[in-house]
Formats: sequence, C-alpha cells, structure tokens
Amino acid sequence: MVDKNIYIVQGEICTVVGAIKRNSRWNTHTPLDEEQDPLLNSFSHLKEILNNMKELSDVEPNIFLRPFLEVVRSEDTTGPITGMALTSVNKFLSYGLIDANHEAAAEAIENMADAVTHARFVGTDPASDEVVLMKILQVLRTLLLTPVGAHLTNESVCEIMQSCFRICFEMRLSELLRKSAEHTLVDMVQLLFSRLPQFKEEAKSFVGANMKKLKMRAGGMSESSKWKKQKRSPHPPRHMVRSASGGLEQAPTTTLSNNNLSGGVPFIEQDSLSVSDSVASSMSIPTDSGLDTCSKATSREDLTDLDQSSSAATTPSTEPGHLYTQSECRQVEHAQSASVESIPEVLEDGESVTEHSDSSSLHDMDYVNPRGVRFTPQQTQRDGEDGAALIPYSLPCLRELFRFLISLTNPHDRHNTDAMMHMGLQLLTVALEAAHIAPYQSLLGLVKDELCRHLFQLLSVDRMNLYAASIRACFLLFESMRGHLKFQLEMYLKKLMDIITSENMKMPYEMKEMALEALVQLSRIPSFVTELYINHDCDFYCSNLFEDLTKLLSKNAFPVSGQLYTTHLLSLEALLTVIDSTEAHCQAKVLNSTTQQDHSAEMVLAEGECSTNDRTDTTTEASRQVNSANGQNVPEADSVPLPPTSGHLMAEKMRLGRQDQEETEPAEKKEPKKPHRFSSCLPDSQELLDIRNKKKLLNSGTEQFNQKPKKGIQFLQEKGLLSSPMDNNEVAQWLRENPRLDKKQIGEFISDRKYMELLDSFVNTFTFRGLRIDEALRLYLEAFRLPGEAPVIHRLLETFTDTWHKVNGSPFMTNDAGFALAYAVIMLNTDQHNNNVRKQNIPMTIEQFKKNLKGVNGNTDFDQDMLEDIYNAIKNEEIVMPDEQSGLVKENYVWNVLLHRGATSEGVFLHVPAGSYDHDLFTMTWGPTIAALSYVFDKSLDDTIIQKAIAGFRKCAMISAHYGFSDVFDNLIISLCKFTTLSSESVENLPTVFGSNGKAQIAAKTMFHLAHRHGDILREGWKNIMDSMLQLFRAELLPKAMVEVEDFVEPNGTISLQREETPSNRGESAVLSFVNWLTLSGAEQSGQRGPSTENQEAKQAAMLCIKQCDPEKLITESKFLQLESLQELMKALISVTPDEETYDEEDAAFCLEMLLRIVMENRDRVSCVWQTVRDHLCHLCVQATESCFLVERAVVGLIRLAIRLLRREDISSQVLLSLRLLLMMKPHVLARVSREVAYGLHELLKTNAANIHCTDDWFTLFALIECIGAGIKPPASFKVTSTTPDIDTGAQSDSELSFHHLSEVSLDRGYTSDSEVYTEHGKSRMPRSVTDVDVTSSGWLVVGKDDLDISKVAASGSKTLLNPLVNQYSLSLGQDMGFHDTKSLIKCVESLSFIVRDAAHVTPENFELCVKAIRVFVEASLNGGYRTYEKKKNHKYDSQKSRVRRKPRDKEGASRRAKASSQRPSRSHSDDEEDEGVPASYHTVSLQLLDLMHTLHTRASSIYSSWAEEQRRLEPVGKKIEADSQTLWTSCWCPLLQGIAWLCCDARRLVRMQALTYLQRALLVHDLQTLDAVEWESCFNKVLFPLLTKLLDNISPADVCGMEETRMRACTLLSKVFLQHLSPLLSLSTFAALWLTILDFMDKYMHAGSSDLLLEAIPESLKNMLLVMDTAGIFHSADSRTGYSDLWEITWERIDCFLPNLREELFKQTVIPQPASPPPRTISELINVLSSLPGTDRSSPVPPSTPPMPTPVKMSPQIASPLIQSPTSQSPLILQPLASHLQVGGVPPMSLPIILNPALIEASCPVPLLPAPHPTEHSDTPQVK
Repeated sequence: MVDKNIYIVQGEICTVVGAIKRNSRWNTHTPLDEEQDPLLNSFSHLKEILNNMKELSDVEPNIFLRPFLEVVRSEDTTGPITGMALTSVNKFLSYGLIDANHEAAAEAIENMADAVTHARFVGTDPASDEVVLMKILQVLRTLLLTPVGAHLTNESVCEIMQSCFRICFEMRLSELLRKSAEHTLVDMVQLLFSRLPQFKEEAKSFVGANMKKLKMRAGGMSESSKWKKQKRSPHPPRHMVRSASGGLEQAPTTTLSNNNLSGGVPFIEQDSLSVSDSVASSMSIPTDSGLDTCSKATSREDLTDLDQSSSAATTPSTEPGHLYTQSECRQVEHAQSASVESIPEVLEDGESVTEHSDSSSLHDMDYVNPRGVRFTPQQTQRDGEDGAALIPYSLPCLRELFRFLISLTNPHDRHNTDAMMHMGLQLLTVALEAAHIAPYQSLLGLVKDELCRHLFQLLSVDRMNLYAASIRACFLLFESMRGHLKFQLEMYLKKLMDIITSENMKMPYEMKEMALEALVQLSRIPSFVTELYINHDCDFYCSNLFEDLTKLLSKNAFPVSGQLYTTHLLSLEALLTVIDSTEAHCQAKVLNSTTQQDHSAEMVLAEGECSTNDRTDTTTEASRQVNSANGQNVPEADSVPLPPTSGHLMAEKMRLGRQDQEETEPAEKKEPKKPHRFSSCLPDSQELLDIRNKKKLLNSGTEQFNQKPKKGIQFLQEKGLLSSPMDNNEVAQWLRENPRLDKKQIGEFISDRKYMELLDSFVNTFTFRGLRIDEALRLYLEAFRLPGEAPVIHRLLETFTDTWHKVNGSPFMTNDAGFALAYAVIMLNTDQHNNNVRKQNIPMTIEQFKKNLKGVNGNTDFDQDMLEDIYNAIKNEEIVMPDEQSGLVKENYVWNVLLHRGATSEGVFLHVPAGSYDHDLFTMTWGPTIAALSYVFDKSLDDTIIQKAIAGFRKCAMISAHYGFSDVFDNLIISLCKFTTLSSESVENLPTVFGSNGKAQIAAKTMFHLAHRHGDILREGWKNIMDSMLQLFRAELLPKAMVEVEDFVEPNGTISLQREETPSNRGESAVLSFVNWLTLSGAEQSGQRGPSTENQEAKQAAMLCIKQCDPEKLITESKFLQLESLQELMKALISVTPDEETYDEEDAAFCLEMLLRIVMENRDRVSCVWQTVRDHLCHLCVQATESCFLVERAVVGLIRLAIRLLRREDISSQVLLSLRLLLMMKPHVLARVSREVAYGLHELLKTNAANIHCTDDWFTLFALIECIGAGIKPPASFKVTSTTPDIDTGAQSDSELSFHHLSEVSLDRGYTSDSEVYTEHGKSRMPRSVTDVDVTSSGWLVVGKDDLDISKVAASGSKTLLNPLVNQYSLSLGQDMGFHDTKSLIKCVESLSFIVRDAAHVTPENFELCVKAIRVFVEASLNGGYRTYEKKKNHKYDSQKSRVRRKPRDKEGASRRAKASSQRPSRSHSDDEEDEGVPASYHTVSLQLLDLMHTLHTRASSIYSSWAEEQRRLEPVGKKIEADSQTLWTSCWCPLLQGIAWLCCDARRLVRMQALTYLQRALLVHDLQTLDAVEWESCFNKVLFPLLTKLLDNISPADVCGMEETRMRACTLLSKVFLQHLSPLLSLSTFAALWLTILDFMDKYMHAGSSDLLLEAIPESLKNMLLVMDTAGIFHSADSRTGYSDLWEITWERIDCFLPNLREELFKQTVIPQPASPPPRTISELINVLSSLPGTDRSSPVPPSTPPMPTPVKMSPQIASPLIQSPTSQSPLILQPLASHLQVGGVPPMSLPIILNPALIEASCPVPLLPAPHPTEHSDTPQVK
C-alpha cells in the first residue's frame, strides 16, 4: 500500500506546476519549453521518482523539497506562485514529512532555511506581495518551531531571525504584517531561550577561538563584498541596470511601485550612503548594493535587503558572539561597516559559512543560472572540504540574538527608533521570562553591563511605553539575577526613588505610579527585602536602601493635599509587603510544631549556606524540570508531529542538539561567597546591629574627611575604627575601598608631604602586575583627583612609576624613563580630550607622540608598537579624571566604577532564606507603617481600602505578639481606640454617632478582637481600652451581663450599675405640664420628643456592634494573660478612679466591678495581684467620708472576693485580714452599708466557715458581725490613727494595718474602752455613752437609759482580756452600742446561729468570741432593740443620697443629673416598711439567741472534753486546752448565763419568761454540779444578783402582772440554786456576806410588787431556805453561849427589818438542839422535802428533761476538776473584810466580806480591784496549734 504522504507531495506538485503553467510566460505549451524550463523540469523528475516509491521515508528529504525550494528562490516567479510553493513547504513541515532522524534531514532543513530567507519573486501589488511575505513568516515560524527545526545551524537561526526583524522594522509594510512578524519573533525568542538550559557554555578557549573566527569573518565580508558579489553573479540579472550611483536600478517593467523592500530602512538618512566609520555607533550602511533607499522599484523582493535595519541597530559589544550570516552585524572593535547585498546568492553564503564557521553548510554547491543549470548537493565535496557534519544551533546563536536585542534598546543610538527599542524590550522580556540566564557567563556579562545600562537610561525617557517595558524587564532581571547585580540594584532603586520623590511638574503622574508598583512587585519577591537589608543597609559602603525606602514610602503614603491618590495607596502597599511576608512567616512558625520547626530551621540554614548563585523564578524552574523530563521521554522522531503551539511548549519537546546541563549542575552549587564583613552566611541580629552602628560612624567620618581629611581620620581614630597612631596601610585601604570619599580630598591628602609613607601604602593597594603602563596609570588616576601643582604631580607619578616598574620586572632602562612615559601619557590624554586645548591646537598625531619620546628610554627608544597601542588606547578612551566631567562621559565613568566595584569582593551578594531577619525589619518598619495605615484608614471612604488598612493592623498585631513587641501593640491599640471615636464623642451623642459610623465600628471590632487575641503583650494600651469601655458604659451600650453585678441584699442576687432614670417627674402637676406644652414652639416640641427613628436604628447598630466585639471576653479571658499584662490591666482599671473634676461614682463603680471580676477569674494566681487590689479597696473604703454607691460596691466587692478566695489556702489569711478594712471605715459610713456587709458575711460563713482556722481571722469576723449587727464601735486597734482623713493608707500591708507585734496583740485585742474610739491611743478621756448620760461618780460607764436609776458597781473579772475594764458584775457588757439596722441584726444572728448549730464550726479558736458575740446581740436585741427603734426616725439611711449619679460633665449632663437624683428609685435601708413588724422580728431574734446560748451551755462540757482529748492525741506544742470546770465556767458557762439572765430582764414578757425557763434549766443542769464553791459564789455575784437588781427596775411599765411573775420566778430560782448548792457554799469564807445579800434581795422584792404575788411567795422561799439551813445545823455553834452562831443573830436582825413575825412563826416551837447531834438528813433530802411544801414556785417547775441531780452530802471545800486541777485557784473577788468576826456553826471562823453590790451599798463609792491574771485567759495565740 502506498504511503499517504506520497499522495500529499504529489498533490502539492500538481498545484504548484499548474500555477506555473497558468502563468502567461508558459502558455506556449510546447513540451520543449517544459523540458528546457528548469523549474518544471525538476518537478517532472520528482514525479517520476515518487511514482516508483511506496514510502516517502525512502526518499531523501532534499529530493522532494528541492523543486519547491527552487520555485521559492527563483527570481522569475510571481508572488502567488512563490506563495503556493511556500504553502506546500509549510504543509510538509506541519505534517512532519521530514523525518528528524533521517541522515539528510539536517541538510534539507538548512536548505529550506536558506531558500526561504532568500526567497525572490516578481512583485505585483503591495497587498499580494504582503501575502507572500506573510507566508514566508509562516514557514520560518513552522520551521523553527517543529522538531526538525532543531537541525538548524547557528547561522540559519540568525538568518531566520534577521528576516523577521526586517519585516518587523519596515515601516512601509502594513501594520498587520509587521505585528505578525512581531508575534513570530516572540515565539521564536521564546523557543530559543526556553531551550537555553539544554545548552552548555563552551570552554573559555573555544569561545575565544569562535570569537576570533567571527571577527575575521566579519571583516572579510565587508571588505570583499563587492568582488564576491561580482564573482557570484556571472552576469547581471536581466531586470537590472546600473544606476548612476553605482547600484542597480529596477527596469521599468516591474510593478512593485513604492513597496520597495530592498533598501527600505526608514531610519537611515537618504544622503548618508557613503561608508561611515564612526566609532561611536559604528553604523553599517548599504554602500555597494547600489540601491537608493527610496528608489521605488526592485524586480525581486529580497528579504536580505531589510537586513539593514537590524545591523543598523547594533552597538558596540564587548562580546561579539556569532554574527548574523547574510548581512553581518559588524563588529565594534573594527568599526567596519558590513555591506548589505541586494542579491544574496547561495555561493557567497556557502563560502562564508564553510570558510568562517565551524559547521559546514549545505550551500556549498554551484549557483545555477536561472535558465537551466540545476544545483546538486555534492556530499563528497562538503565532506572533503570540512569533514564535519552540520552542527545544530546552540548557545552562540542565542548569545548573538541576546546581544542584538540589547543593542536595540540603546537610547543613545540615534538609529534606534522608539518602535525598535520597544520591540527589543519586549523580546528581552520574553527571553528573561523564558530562560534563567545567570549560569551563562557570556550572557551574564551582557546583562551586567549593556542591558542594565540601557534599561536604566530608559527610565529617564518620557515615553511611557518604553518606561513601562524597561521597568518590567528590570523586575525580571532582579527577580532572578540580583545575586550578580548588587550595585546595579542599588542604582535602580535610587532611580525609582528619585522618580517617586521628583518635584518636576512635567513628570507624568503615571510614571510615579509605575515606579511605586515596581517597588511593590519587587518587595513581594520572597526574601528580597531581607536581602536588601543585609546586602545594602548592612554594608559599610552601600546606601541604607531598606531604611531609605521605608522612610520614602511612609512619607509618600501621607497625602499633602489630604486627598488619597493611587500613589499613596501604593506606597502603603509597598510598606505592607514587609508586614505581609513577616506575618506569613510568623504564622508558619506558629503552625509548625516544635519538632517540625527545628527540622525546618536546619533545612533553611543548609539552604541559606549552600544555595544559590542561581536563583530562578518559578516559570523557568518549571520549564527546566519539564525539559529534563522530556529529554528522556520524547519518542524517536516525534512520530506524531504536532503543529507548533508556542515556542515555550515546543522547547520542551526538542531533543536534538541538547547538551543538557545535568552533569554540570552539581558543580554550580558550590559554596556561596561570604562577604568579609560577616562572620557567617547567616549573621545574627547583634552582628548586624554592630555593623550598622559602625556604618553610621563611618558615614559621619566620611563627611568630615570630605571637608577636612585630618578631621575625618581623627574622628574615626577616636571612635576606634582606625588605629591610633595612624596605620598607613589601614588608612590607604580605607581610602581605596570607601567610594563616598571626595576624590579631590584623597588626592590632596595622599600628596601631603607629612604623609609620605601613606602614599607608598596607597600605591601598594593597586595590582599593577601585567598591566601596560597606560592601563596601570588609568587605574591609578581613577582612584583620586590629580592635584594641579607640578611638584605634587611629580611626587604622585614618581611613586607610581617606581612601584609599576618594580612589579613588572623593570621593563625600561631606568625608572625615569617610566616616569617620563607616564607623564607623556597624561599630556597625551589632555591633548586629545581637553576642549580648551583642542580649540587652540590640532590634536597630536601618533608620529608626533613617538617623536616626543625619542631617546627617552635611557637614550634609546621605547618599543614603537607599544607606543602605538598606548596612543590608540588613550585616543579612543579618555582617562577620566574623577569629579571633572559631566554628561555622558561622567555617566560612563560612574558606570565603569560600578562595574569595577561589582567585580571585587564588595559585589558579593548574600542570599538569605525568607524570614531570616523579620525581627530587625519589623523593628525598622512598624512605626512608619502603622502611621501610614492610620492615616489611610482615617482619610479613606472606600471599603476595600479600609479593609486593607484593618488587615494591616491585624498583621502588625500578630507580628508584634509573635516577637513580644508590646510597645508596637500598644501603639496599635491606641491608634485604633482613636478611630473608634468612643473617647472623643460626648456621651449623649455617642450611640448615634458610633452607630452611624461604619468605620468606627470596624475599628472597635478590630480593637477588641486584637485585645482578645494578643492581650498578653498589651501594656499601656489597656488604659485606652478601659477608657473606651467606660464610654460604652456611660452611653449604656454594653451588654446587660456586664452592667449587672452580684449583690447580697437584692432578692434576685444582682443589681445594675446603670440605675435607670424614670421617664418623667411624677411630682409635676398635670396643669403645669399642659402649660409647658402650650408655651413650647413646634420646633422645640419636636426636639423634646423621644429619639428619632434614625437615632434609634443607630443605637441598635451600635449595640449590635458592641455585642459582636464581646467586651466581656476581656474579663473572662484575663485568666490566660501573662502576669505583666494582667497587672497593667488592673493598673488601668484602678487608675480610672476619677479625679475630683470629673468624679463620677458610677464610672468608678463600673471599673471596680471589672477589677473584681478579673481578680476572681484569676484566683489561681491571685497572690500576685492581691496587694494591688487590696490597696485599691482600702483607698475606697477607709478614705470614704460619706457613704455612696461606690463605697457600697467596694464593700460588697471585698466580701465577694473573700467568699471566692477563702478556699485558697495560700491567700485565705490575707483575704480575711483584709476584711478588717471594713472595721477601719468611718463608723457612720460603715453603718450605711451594714446591711450589705451582714448579708455578705452570712454568705461567707455559710460557704467558707470550714476554711477559717486562726483565732485572728475569727476575731476579725466576729468583730465585724458585732459592729454591723449590733452597732458596736470597732476596736480602737483598727482605727486609722492619722489625723488627716485623706492620707492614703493604701500602701500599708495587711499586717501593718492589723497589729504591730504579737506582744502587743494581747493588749490591743478586743473591744478597748471607748475612750479610744475618737482619740489617739493612750489618752484616757472619759467616754460618753450613746445615750449621753453623765458619767456617774463611780467612774463606770452607765449604759442605756434604763440604767440611770441604779449605778452598777463593777469589779474586774477573768474576762478582762476581751475588754480590760469590763464590769463582770453587770449583766451588760458595758459596750457602747451604736444604732443598728434591724435586717443586719437579724442576718448576723442567723450567721451566729449557723456557726453554733454545727459542731464542726465551733472551735477552740472561735468559742469565746462566739460566746461574746452572742452576748453582744443579746444586748442589741434587748427590749426589741429599743435604742434603734426609738431613734429610728433620726437615723433613716437615706440611700437615695448614696445612689445619686454625680456627673458634672457638661451643662446638659448637669440638668439631667438634677432630674435623675430626684427621680431615681433606690433601695432604701430605712425600715419604714418594716415598722410594724419590728417587735416580731426582734422577738424571734431574742428567742433564737436564747436557744443558742442554751445549746452552747449544754454542749460546752462535751465540746471542751473532745478538744482536750484531741489535743492530747496530737500532742502539739502551744497552749493547752483545759476541760476543767474552772475553765468552762470562766470562758463559757458564766458569760452564757449572764447572757440568758440579761434576756430575763427584757421588757417583752414572752422573752422574759422563756429566758427564765432557760436560765433555770441551765443553772440546774448536771454539768454545773461539778463547780466548786468559789465558782458558785461568782454565779451568785455575776448572774443572779445582777439579774435580781435589774428586775427591780421598772422594765415594762405596761406589763405589771408579767413583771410580778418574772420577779417571783427569779426569787424562787435564787432560793433553789442557793439550797441546791448550800454544801459547797458553806465552805466559803464569804458565806455570811452571800447570805446577807440574799436576804437583802428578799427584803427588796417584798416591797417591789404592787400585787400580793410577791408578798406571798417571798416568805415561802425564805422559810424554805431557813429551814434547810437550820436543819443542816448552819445556825448552830457549840462555842457560843446561846448555842447559836453569829450568823443566826445577823440573819434575824436583817429579816426582822421586813418580816418581823417570821421567827416566831417558824421557830416558836423549836428548841435549839445540841450542836453535836445535827439531824441525820442531807441537804438534798431537805430540799426535796421543801420543794414539795406549799408556797414554792409552782408556776415554773424545773423541766422534766433536766431533773435536779442529787448531790453528795459532804463536799470538800475545793472540788478538783474531773480532768486536771487548775494550776492556780481563782482568788475570790472581795473587798476588805469587816472588823468583827462572826462564827458560823460547823465552819471555821471567817471574816465577813462586803459584796460589792449596789443593792447592798447604794450610797458608797467603792474602789474596784483588778484581778490577777487567770490561767485560761483569752489570748491571741491560737489555742491549738
């Protein structure tokens, strides 16, 4: 089966042949013509060959292509025919009919390229001619972009490109065609440069050889073009005639009118057709083509003629590379012009290629005359001639193309039009995008010098498209090659900065915009900014690029006019790039777990140290990888040919000609160079800081040197940067390496006679070896400015020549010869280049120069060739003296210096991993960035910009949090606070303004979000946040939960800090409001109405926004804050306590509440902040002079804290101590908050009683309970003794405030006498009782109005400790009772009850305190709290005052305030609402207290026993707990009985009766039977006698009967107790006195009542007692003469006073028995008998629950306690005994004491005796340790 491809070729043959035949020239149809016509002939040959073939692959490609190519080459074919042939060729390529692996493929391809680039045809009209050109372009593109295109040689590729350029730059062609050529070029450049990684750089020697060949060839071509052309064209073509100019002119027959492409180069002047040898631009111009550029006709469209344009655009190039074949771009060095042939022929091409190139060409065949002679490939000839196959293109053609493109961009070349420059830039951009050029030294050289130079020059042109294109190319350069372009980068950025800051009005705004965009784009390159910082800012002799850029951008972000333009936003964006990248790195670090982090750190370091001479952008990386992959996978010959899509994609498929760099890549990755100034490739921040500091000093030293060299050197020596004394080598080195020094000053300094050695050192810093003397001199003279004085020049040159002569092995006869030559060189330089000299003289010629130096070299001549070279070098390039020239010369000089610096070690550019120095960069940029962000945020109205600014704020916050920069974060928060408008707006307008201001809401959300997220590093900023919170509070925008706080008194447990104002004052009469309504005008009226709907909506929006801000989270999350931040937050809250002017209670209360909540959230570490909080509370409570809402909140807060914190062992004691602050408050202030405290303490005890262990703590609590509930004055030890009330005791510690030393504690403890309440310690002033009674003559304080009629006489007892001067013989505690609040009292009693009822809570530490507290409350509740009740009217707690909101912020506020105070409902502590129920509540309290006392009394013994037992088990050190009866009596029973007895004197009958019942139970309880006589005596003295005395008062005038009954029961109780304990009492020495006192009371009671009740009861009781005593033999005495004792006498003496008949009645039948035989009955028995007798108290028998126990008959005088005998027995408290001695029967003689009792001695004024201390004193040290 025949291959389909054969049919394709045959089809194409028919088409082309048909077209040829249709042409008028072949219309004769004779076979002869066809035979003779070479074109048709070759087609018929081809047909025959194909007819015999089955497979096209068996035919050599050249054979089936040749006929078509002949048509293309033929001058005689018309355009359409040539076009058809081209279409056929294109089809063969597209279908892949040429097998890339065929051995002849290379030849065929080369042939094809040659034919198409030299296509000729007879022109018809411009449109159809352009179609042919279009097809030529198409074929060339397909050829280069199909796989077989890889066979093309370097020369062919250059020719193809050249052809495209010619079409591109021919301005007479239509735009469509030119643009097509442009697109074709783009694809080709893309292909070639995408293939760059597949090529290898040749060895240096090979490159050199190649260059030389090319140079020679370039020269040969231009010189021999004329004869070559003649030789190649044996006869002139038939349509040409010589023109007058020696060229060929087209015959009139042609039709190509004005579309002449032959010399159509629009940028060559028409009269410049003479050979030019200008050195500057070395233009080559068509000289011998004979074509006038504007001649209107050539018969053949020859593409080569367009060649001109590209060659014209070439510039001097240091690296010639391969030259374009056909019309070569002439080489700079030889300034010759290559001519452009108008009829290029194959022969010439063949010769040039075979002669001058290393790859032999296909075109080594004879050229055939258009008539008949066929050309045939002569394989043997070619092989024989060169012996080498055609070499596929590689790096040389790329280099040449690159060089040519760069030359197109030279703005100083006047032949480069804008279009050409733009085209060059466009293609360079493609090249840079496609390839990674850095690894190729030959290309890199071009980049460093010409490319950068041209691009920078283009930045100053005013044509926007060129400017934009050059900026784009620069970006690509620095993105991938900045490592090689350190100083170029510096120059570029400086140029951009100049553009941005330019004040030039003519500069278009767009240019600034684009410059800024370029900066933004650059700074987005990963690690670009970091590298800028480390390579420039941290380099001694570079500009501080990063710092300057930051300053410039931040300055530029602030609009001068106040209007925001794009430039401002771009500046901000550029600033933000640093922030963005830093933030991204921080985020990444945060996300990485530690292990990964360590791992990545190692990787990064490794990368930093061993990368990176080749940095690439991602596209080239990708392409490189794809390339290498495709290298292996492309199937042989690409059997499925694809039509070319793009150059880049095609490059990946090409295999042929690849010399992939794989094997050389590892070598590239050599150790990167490290700049000398760094210790490693990743220096640490400290090292960089040192370098920057040193740099500052160097810069300042440089400035001083430039004014006065000595001064500069001296400065640097002082700073230690140069050694002192001066080290010449060091200074010389500094002078050489510091580019900022003034060259003129250097010249003067080194030529100074004082520094001769310095000059030597300076010259030695140069490397002159191997340099010709003029080259060495050039180097030397560029380092400083040669001074003008001859001697100085002499010295400088002499030193130079000596050194040069020495290092170069003395080439001249003498040193002087060298000196003379050096001088001559300088003279020559001046002569050739100094304008002033040139005006007067003609410049010197070479002969004159040689003549001047005749015989100077030691009387001989210098080498003449050398002199010639020197002359040419100086003539062609001036030795530029620094600081002398201007314009282009200076630019060249500066550029050369830059290149020179780049070549030294200074040019080493350190690549660092992204994010290496973020910390340093952020430190430098945060200030300007935040300022710019704030400005833009403030000024902008555009949402996207606002969002961008907010994102910037967030990122800055994240970074500052990551690095712990609290100053940055504070700054940020403060800025945001400003934007929320919260602090600036007045409270009235705030909801409306804030609610309608979207920007403020965004700022608020951001501020709160940041504070929540990064609160850890917030310091100063807390103050601003808290100010904002306060404003929100004032404006009532905070969520409800934040303004509702715990309260103890309110029924629902919370109270709102914002106390609502009632809408209108109801007190206003309706008439008045009607009048107001009438008088108001309409406008005012509407103003007075409620808020408008907009305002309502705004307020809603504001509230919603604040809700989203979640301000409460600041409090709840505060437990996660670092301690330092937490302390700052608390400081901020405390500091808000307002000053006098703006004092606002509610604000302070709100801050206080937040503070307390924060403390509670942080209870785990409360010890760290406790002192601060306590001091604040102390300030609020103790300093308060009047009660107010704030004080109330502070008090409640303190107790709330205590409740929460008591569970924490570490702080509980401190917290309890702090409660003493309450006792230090001014009494009237404390009274106002008593109810809060009472309820709070109740809560505290309920939740935490078990956590209170120490006596001190209990003491604090009980003292508080007593003060609050019973209105007792606080102990003086708690008073703040400062005389000025406003001294802040806040700084005192708890321990200072409580007690000063342990030793003092015992003295200071408890309730001191009231004299100390208002005076300083130590002054004993007589106190006044609350009821203002006068002090009685006894010196004892009389308490209560009811005590006035009898003054109580006291003697001190064992309870002194609690009050050094308590009268123990009074039932009252003698406390100065203030007024108390009923509810507080009830609550406090509840608390007491809670403690007493739970045995666990009664401890040795609190027992006595508890007892005492109960007694205090007994007293307070006595008679239904009569004091408070009566005085209530004067003492209402006007809480209205305390709840008034004081806000003198502004007038409006004031008026509002006035209303508010009168309207605001407040909770009142006055008991109005309770007046009716008061007696009832007190009644309950009293009964409750009775029950408590009874409970304690009955359980005391067992409690004490268990404590003693426990203590024995633990055997601790410390005070022993005694459980003997003496201890129990002193500390427990006696006080409790006194308490119960005191209630027996209550005015309320029910309470009285109940109390008596309890008292009776208590006295007759079994535990008390163990007491001894002394204790029983004190029971009478301390409990019963005072009770009876009190009952004699008119306690309840209304209840006469009740009182009678009470008195009767009391008397009966007295006699019962007396009789029951008669035995022990008899052992007392004071028995007689006791008995007499009892009789005394009987007497009084007989006369006390108005009814008969007592008259009957008393005698009965008396009879019982007398009978028992008599039966017991007490009245009998054997010694007396009557048989009766003295007691008998005294007894009857006393009884007779009030019951004269009793003796007869009782003893009339009695005969006094003998004392020796007393009746055999025990006292107990007697009592039992008597109790059954009539007349005893039947109204209240002893309750059955505690029946009286029988006591033993005999009792020892001292009964030992059941457990341990008291170490010292208590001495009886008596006055001096009377003189007379009385005898009592059965008892030893004794003195009769006088009992200190008002009932006995009403008139006397006794002296109280102080007791000896008792062992069970109440002491401050805990009893159980």
